[in-house]
Amino acid sequence: MAFFSKLKDRLFKSSAKIDEGLDAIISDAPVVADAAGVKPGLVGRLMGRSDEPKRELDDAMLESLEDLLVTADMGASTAARVVANIAEGRFGKRLSSRDIKQALAGEIARIMTPVARPLPLYPKKPQVVLVVGVNGSGKTTTIGKLASQFRAAGKTVVIAAGDTFRAAAVEQLQVWGERAGVPVLTAAEGSDPAALAFQAMEKAAADGADLLMIDTAGRLQNRADLMEELAKIIRVIKKKDDTAPHNTLLVLDATTGQNALLQVEIFQKLAEVTGLVMTKLDGTAKGGVLVALADKFGLPIHAIGVGEQIDDLAPFDPDDFARALAGVEE
Repeated sequence: MAFFSKLKDRLFKSSAKIDEGLDAIISDAPVVADAAGVKPGLVGRLMGRSDEPKRELDDAMLESLEDLLVTADMGASTAARVVANIAEGRFGKRLSSRDIKQALAGEIARIMTPVARPLPLYPKKPQVVLVVGVNGSGKTTTIGKLASQFRAAGKTVVIAAGDTFRAAAVEQLQVWGERAGVPVLTAAEGSDPAALAFQAMEKAAADGADLLMIDTAGRLQNRADLMEELAKIIRVIKKKDDTAPHNTLLVLDATTGQNALLQVEIFQKLAEVTGLVMTKLDGTAKGGVLVALADKFGLPIHAIGVGEQIDDLAPFDPDDFARALAGVEE
C-alpha cells in the first residue's frame, strides 16, 4: 500500500489532469430540476450535506471524456475503446465524477492485468538480461535498482557497462554497483561493447552468478549503427549461450508520451524485446501512454519507476496503477 500512496501522491500529473477534466465535464452539464421543481443538490444543501453533481452520460459527455483521455496520452484508439466500454450499460444514466473514475479505473485495470508480469527468473546460470532504450530513458538507473533488489533477494548479480560510448553511464552504474555490492565490468571508452559482453558472460559463469545485466547504448539518431551494434552483441552472447539473452528489457521514459510507442516499434526490430520498464512516471502528465502500450503491443510490463530512490522502482500492479491514474481514492 505504501507504493500506491506514492503513486497517488507523486506519480501522476496525469491523474490531476483527468481529475480536473472530469470535474469540468460534469460541471458543464446544465442544472435540471426534477418533476417537483427541485434542483439536484438543493435538498442535500438544505439538510446540511453536499451532494455530488451528476450528469447524464450522453454522446457529448463521451466525446469530452475521450478527448480528455487522449490529452493524457492514452492514444486515440485506446481512448475510444475505453470510452465505448464505459458507455456500455451506463449510457443515459446520471453519473458523478466518482462514478466515472471508478468505471475508468476498471477499464484500465482490464487492459493492464494481462501484461502485469514480474521479470521471470530461470534456473539457467547466468540468466542474461539485455537492457535497451534511448539515452536518458533511465536505463542505467533501472539496471542499478534491479541489481540491488535482486541482490537483496539473495541473487548474485554481475553488471556489464555496455554503453561504452558514454562515460557518465559507466560512472552511474559503478556508483549503483558499489551501493548494491554488485561487480560492474567496464571497458575503455569507445571500445567494442560486444567484446565486453563476452567477457562479462565468462566472468558471470565463473562466479556462478544468477543474473548478468548488460547495459547498451541508445543512440537512435543513427539507427543503422545501433542496429549493427546490438546485433553484434546478441551474436556474441549466443556464441556463449545459444539460449541467451533470456530477457531483453526496454526501458521507457514516461515523459516522452506517445513517442514511447515509436521506441517500442524501433527496438522490437533492433532486438527481440521481451518486457518493458517505464520510468519517470512522477514527472509527467502523460501516464496514459502505458495503457496505450499495453493495448497496442501486449508486452509484459515488469516494473514502473516514480523517483530516484531504490524503492521508487516497484513491480507493476495493474489495479494500483489504474486507481492512481483514474484518481480513485484508496
